[in-house]
Amino acid sequence: MNIQSIRGLFSSDAGWAALVLRIPVGIIFTAHGAQKLFAWFGGHGLAGTAGWMDSIGLSPGYLMALLAGSAEFFGGLALLAGLLVRPAAAALAFAMTVAVFAVHFEHGLFISNNGYEFALVLLAAALALLFSGGGRASADSWIAARLG
Repeated sequence: MNIQSIRGLFSSDAGWAALVLRIPVGIIFTAHGAQKLFAWFGGHGLAGTAGWMDSIGLSPGYLMALLAGSAEFFGGLALLAGLLVRPAAAALAFAMTVAVFAVHFEHGLFISNNGYEFALVLLAAALALLFSGGGRASADSWIAARLG
């Protein structure tokens, strides 16, 4: 990997807009990941999430719960810090794509019926950050400036 590739990973022309998106979306993902991994905020923890994932056909449940919870928790923290925003956003977009189609799609659009609208919004936010990068107020921007 050359310096241009590394610079591209960290660079962003998103200005301040990415910060406005990163903070609330980072909080939401971190909290949802903490529910899955640590049973915080009323979640069921890794064992409970693993059992549920097995029950809906996402097996092996423990591995799927660990992957989803880690993507959400650590990806959310990365968004909050603005560090490695593009890789974090890619992992989060993948997790939300799975959530939309494996969990919510059959219930229709609306969240009141356990539909996919909330997961779709989070997917769209993750994709926006994947394409835009972390923006001006991010650790990525600071790193990109030092890379020249």
